[in-house]
Amino acid sequence: AALARPGCARLLPRRRRASALAEASPEALAVAPLDLTDDEQMFRDAAEAFAKAEIAPLVSEMDKDSKMNEALLGKLFENGFMGVEIDEAHGGSGASFTAMCSVIEAIAATDPAVATCVDVHATVCANTVRFWGSKALRDQWLPRLAADTVGSFCLSEPGSGSDAFGLRTRADKDGDFYVLNGEKAWITNAEHSGLFLVFATVDSDKAHKGITCFAVDKNTPGLEIGAKEDKLGIRASSTCPVVLQDCRVPADCIVGEVGQGYKYAIGILNEGRIGIGAQMIGLARGCLDATLPYLFERKQFGSNVGDFQGMQLQYADVFMELEAARLLVYNAARLKEAGKPFVHQAAMAKLKASRVAELAASKSIEWMGGVGFMKDYPAEKFYRDAKIGAIYEGTSNIQLLTIAKAVKARYV
Repeated sequence: AALARPGCARLLPRRRRASALAEASPEALAVAPLDLTDDEQMFRDAAEAFAKAEIAPLVSEMDKDSKMNEALLGKLFENGFMGVEIDEAHGGSGASFTAMCSVIEAIAATDPAVATCVDVHATVCANTVRFWGSKALRDQWLPRLAADTVGSFCLSEPGSGSDAFGLRTRADKDGDFYVLNGEKAWITNAEHSGLFLVFATVDSDKAHKGITCFAVDKNTPGLEIGAKEDKLGIRASSTCPVVLQDCRVPADCIVGEVGQGYKYAIGILNEGRIGIGAQMIGLARGCLDATLPYLFERKQFGSNVGDFQGMQLQYADVFMELEAARLLVYNAARLKEAGKPFVHQAAMAKLKASRVAELAASKSIEWMGGVGFMKDYPAEKFYRDAKIGAIYEGTSNIQLLTIAKAVKARYV
């Protein structure tokens, strides 16, 4: 959380600085997901404590500099947050997907940018290797992904965003190698990653059925990381283009089967959307936790701002929406764990949670008035961070189309 400028307390003597607001007890405002196991609760509690102790003091600086603290990355690995679902034999914790979502939510309540790094690394990159990688690839990469190596998922391109399978990156076979050429865009974690899961087509005539996933080491000649993007929000999360120019990759670095990459991408992004939902409800909760105490300190017309009926109606509505989003997210997570269909539930969870995050952050700024618009308080950062929820891992319109398809299937 950002610190207030020197002298601000003299201007508004009753308000606390942002750091103090951010440390307000979340237990007073938030409800934990229903039916967490003891292990899942342990992960959630550990992530909450870690975020307050290790992430909170760095939030303002990382946002201002648009750079993740390198030492913090190391601590995320040391504390096991990057390998929650990776099996114990490969150095992870072997915990549940719900435990992972609880970690993402807890971290996002302090800094959604750090949660983005953890989420994409763990629920998208590491799980792709877990689910579809050969034994050799799992043995090669999972211990590193659990211990010290960040992962990136390279699907989007300048000309293929929502139309992800219109990608142009090529993989031309050359003996026991494939030669990759193309450009990937908006790649999360690229600045820090040691592993890049690159989606490329081995045969453009086969359209999406030619798409194949390759595990590419960052030191592979021909793989170049472009300049970091200057983003509106989640600024500490690295986002860069990745250029592949005559990048030779051994055929045994193919994840799964040739031509099946589109299936893997669809599958992993469906569950990844639940992770984004967890991030967004964490963001909303963190913003509300940092805002609500101020409403009962700030006085106007002789009363606390939070005691006016008009304000009560507003924050009651936001908390109801947050609880609905939380239930959608964790219901989708449990369905996924049980091996039951969850695609449209994941779409609902991401869509609802991203909307609630924007609502909570926007309302928090309004409720705080002029100071809410200042960088001295965390609400404006949460507001900037919230917008990405409607864009990445499937835009809001894509989620609506997914839901509509499921609804139609019930009646046609």
